[in-house]
Amino acid sequence: MYGSGIPLRYTTFPLPIAGVSREQHQTYVNGNDPVTGKPVMPQIVDALTKPLTEEEQLTGLPEGVVEPRLLSPDTEENLQEYLKEKDWTDYLPVVLPTEERVAAMLKGTSHKTDELVQTIAWPGGGRQLTVEKVAVSAVMAGAKPEYFPVILAASTMVPFGNSTTSMANMIVVNGPIRNELGMNSGIGAMGPHNRANSTIGRTFTLLSKSAGNLHAGKTTFGSLGSNLQYNNLCYAENEEALPDGWESLSARFGFKKEDSVVTVGVGWTYVSCVGELVTTYPPQMLIRDYMKSLSGMGSVACLCCDPLVAGILYDQGFTTKQKLAEWLSKNVSIPVEQFWGNGIITTGYTNIALQGLEPFATWLKLPPGSMVEPFNNPNAINTVVVGGQSNTIWFITDFGLRQGISVDDWR
Repeated sequence: MYGSGIPLRYTTFPLPIAGVSREQHQTYVNGNDPVTGKPVMPQIVDALTKPLTEEEQLTGLPEGVVEPRLLSPDTEENLQEYLKEKDWTDYLPVVLPTEERVAAMLKGTSHKTDELVQTIAWPGGGRQLTVEKVAVSAVMAGAKPEYFPVILAASTMVPFGNSTTSMANMIVVNGPIRNELGMNSGIGAMGPHNRANSTIGRTFTLLSKSAGNLHAGKTTFGSLGSNLQYNNLCYAENEEALPDGWESLSARFGFKKEDSVVTVGVGWTYVSCVGELVTTYPPQMLIRDYMKSLSGMGSVACLCCDPLVAGILYDQGFTTKQKLAEWLSKNVSIPVEQFWGNGIITTGYTNIALQGLEPFATWLKLPPGSMVEPFNNPNAINTVVVGGQSNTIWFITDFGLRQGISVDDWR
């Protein structure tokens, strides 16, 4: 009913698809759709040949109100259960979004209630996310009105990453707003120890499920899912602990120090170091080693490191984040068969290689054992400094960080 283009009929195949034999593909074609349980080929034939149903012929936005703006009065217990039945929650208790509470949340911004934050194009197409709808989820998550500008900025990137794999998001906050809200950028910044970090990140999830229409087995098909989607790794960068010459994440995207900015990233892999560093094997070496386990898709990596690690890296000669990115780009190398052995790479880059585009065209022809450098674009490698300086801890991800969003624009 929200389709803004042609109706879409689809069939789901089992995985893996990339890198398996033609015979295996044939068993998929002759088998059943793992979602519907129906035989694949008859389903495809029906989808291509049967006339569109009356519902499938609908275009544009639906007439009238699909979901009522207000729910009928009921007990708190019944309303909590209703929200769960609609799959609008993360199945933890929520703060009921009464008109009074939503009105209080809306005081956190000067923007009008019915202002359009964005039109969510997928899944379903054409879902209108307004300031008021964002406020509803912010209340449900337990956020304060003063958090609302950050939440509105982040909501321009809703919904969260969605794939058959364990895709997740990361939300990083920079600038004066961090301290204004008392966000945690120090000890336990990634953990459940701060209201702003927790509820801003949780709002992103609730919006993804309600306004974003992401529901397991219906519009999302992640086999394992991701526990990170509960609050989407929401934290503030520890700008006060940046080594001299190291710019903040927001500055890397062209913002000024006085700008308050939120940056949303999406990816699959999160690899944490196992303990404190030793001086005989400096951190860049371990980071390089761990990066070999990432896919290298888009040359993307994001390092999150404690200020102690940042200081050691600085002493190793990495006087800027960019210098570290350039070193990692040149020094992370893996066997070519490992590169092409990743299904995401095979699916995403084989067609590019077959078109003759480099370096993938050459890499596709290399014999096993040949070494390649998958992180060939240092500008896609980012570093965020966060943590309380209680240990030399860091982790590496393949989360691609999108352009930062101004929080000040949503005050």
